[in-house]
Amino acid sequence: MMQTASNETQGTASGGRALVVDAVTHRYGSSTAVENINLDIRAGELVALLGPSGCGKTTLLRIIAGFIRQTEGRIILGDEVVDDLGPNRRRIGIVFQNYALFPHLSIAENVAYGPAAQGIGKAEREAETKRLLELVKLGHLADRLPRQLSGGQQQRVALARALAIKPRILLLDEPFAALDKNLRLDMQIEIKRLQRLSGITTVMVTHDQEEALSMADRVAVLSQGRLEQFAAPTQIYDRPDSLFVNTFVGTANQLSGQVLASDGDMATIRLDAGAELRARSPGGVLASGQRCTVCLRPEHLEMTDDPAGFAAVVEMGLPLGATVVHEVRGADGAGIKVSEPRRAGTALRATGTPVRVRPLSPDLATAYPA
Repeated sequence: MMQTASNETQGTASGGRALVVDAVTHRYGSSTAVENINLDIRAGELVALLGPSGCGKTTLLRIIAGFIRQTEGRIILGDEVVDDLGPNRRRIGIVFQNYALFPHLSIAENVAYGPAAQGIGKAEREAETKRLLELVKLGHLADRLPRQLSGGQQQRVALARALAIKPRILLLDEPFAALDKNLRLDMQIEIKRLQRLSGITTVMVTHDQEEALSMADRVAVLSQGRLEQFAAPTQIYDRPDSLFVNTFVGTANQLSGQVLASDGDMATIRLDAGAELRARSPGGVLASGQRCTVCLRPEHLEMTDDPAGFAAVVEMGLPLGATVVHEVRGADGAGIKVSEPRRAGTALRATGTPVRVRPLSPDLATAYPA
């Protein structure tokens, strides 16, 4: 039986469950925005909702925040079902894409606004405001107005303001979208640091795979309103459950082939490029004789003299600092990228050079129904 949450911050508790998205579906008329989403987020985690525009990630974030009432399913914070609570009663901190700072209030007044609205006494909220501004390294700018700060500084103020209400969880809506590339990387590191220091459970919406993989403890990949995979970044990247995840996250070569034999979650496949290989089959859904698509990341391939590899011809080579990427063409005409560590004195392979290509390991190739 669900209990009413206590006044203590749920999102900073050690271990346990902070947020559950339980079979959530939302429809706008006849259009389904999110469908049967299930997430169980542990206290202290940073989870990224990752996907292309229109996949449903922002709708899901707004459902969690209470701005949208889902058509089906439940939102549970700690041990409390919060479906009947509005945003102001869920005690959720939110950092919007445009920061939404009050332009006429000083930085300190922006941070203190939430605690004041909660009825926190002046001395306590001033002390907490000072602590949070020091945490985000802006204590020396407490009296300035938002327009006097850089984009990165405004973002840190928005984060401090969100933390000031002692939220159960923190929601970040595309927090780096308005920043240039160099500042974006700095702020990713800074927000990760602050999240670790505060221990606050955090859910971040992003369309940027590098942000998601570098910052999150786990990543929920969404496509067309459905949850494709929810796992650690290394699992998402190295062992993707679907063709969408494999091609959306990172770079993947796609090779056509036919299943020769299937053994649980592994399959033997004859590539149209002319070689046999073993590949993972997520869910064990491939059957003998079935056409399939095999995905291999460029860094999971090597050029070799091994006759077991498939034949290809080098089309071009690109030196990229510590790595070298060769574009080769398989016997079936498929273009394939091979990324290898650059070794001192190693020359690029000349255009037209015949090579053999093979996976570094069978479990790095993944096959899906065509």
